[in-house]
Amino acid sequence: MAKRILHVVTNVAHYADPSKPTGLWLSELTHAYHVFSAMGYEQHLVSPRGGLSPLEPRALKWPLLDRTAKAWLNDEGSMSRLATTARPEDIDSADFDAIYFTGGHAVMWDFPDDAGLQRLTREIYERGGIVSSVCHGYCGLLNTRLSDGRLLVAGKRLTGYSWIEEVLAGVAKQVPYNSEEEMKRRGARYEKALLPFVSNVAVDGRLVTGQNPQSAKATAERVVALLS
Repeated sequence: MAKRILHVVTNVAHYADPSKPTGLWLSELTHAYHVFSAMGYEQHLVSPRGGLSPLEPRALKWPLLDRTAKAWLNDEGSMSRLATTARPEDIDSADFDAIYFTGGHAVMWDFPDDAGLQRLTREIYERGGIVSSVCHGYCGLLNTRLSDGRLLVAGKRLTGYSWIEEVLAGVAKQVPYNSEEEMKRRGARYEKALLPFVSNVAVDGRLVTGQNPQSAKATAERVVALLS
């Protein structure tokens, strides 16, 4: 029976200032989707509210718009999937072997406190499944607690978009919090690459996290390795 992956995407379309658009960083979805498709895995998309997941405009420009992202944009079925994502309450966690949180600055607003996403994450993890994220996707793991009340990330090695990368991207003054510091405050053993914007993946048991958009493919490959 084919493995099943649940991709988590955002519903948020802008920063706190409505004139500054953001959304899903498309390649963080497409790189992983491509890796999982090559393995014959079944894949589904969920978002906090269901329905449309808007796209981060900066990720749709050269040189960030790569082959897999272009192919997604030009495929009617793929774009339809982003327009009709499921809601957490419509998802049975028992149907999935892994959950994969995509990024984009938008997720800093709608991922951390969503009870439905927390439920899915907890149930998949406690059934022996894999929890994974890339870039800002780890914001979706900030407040998830296990059945015994412990934070899932406490004591775990993990990575995600670093504060220096926020500064270099020119958005440090627009984000609602420092996600790197918030992870450390929760007891996570946060780590990052020596250089910003290079691929970096941390694996701690069944928790797989990638640091930035450049890490999406490698993150998915580590998930595949665990599922295999």
